[in-house]
Amino acid sequence: MQDDPDPRAILGSISRLLRDTLAQDLPERTRFLLRVAANAADLVGRQLALEPGYDAAERRRLSLLLGSEGSLAEQNARLCAAIEAGEITLASEELVAHLRATAREKLAVDQPKYSAYVAALRRDEAHTS
Repeated sequence: MQDDPDPRAILGSISRLLRDTLAQDLPERTRFLLRVAANAADLVGRQLALEPGYDAAERRRLSLLLGSEGSLAEQNARLCAAIEAGEITLASEELVAHLRATAREKLAVDQPKYSAYVAALRRDEAHTS
């Protein structure tokens, strides 16, 4: 077991330091570069926090959709081949649900403030309330 703080907390601290402390009173170009570095630290933190669960969920969906097991890369290759061969199409509700879920999971990691993603989350919350 590792001691605290965990890597996500460390990355969060780096991001806050870059944005809130070091960026003060610097030339605009340097502030921009600090924001890029802070955003990269935030992205890595989200990857560490979210990707293991999302990857497992994607593998489960693919296993059900394809009726096979394998690594995430193998399953995605099988899905691509099945789509290319016309064996699975967008007429499949399971495929559409899988693609939507995968896209949302990727956006949660890569672009959690993306306006269309935020709107979709709000719609989902409204439907479940």
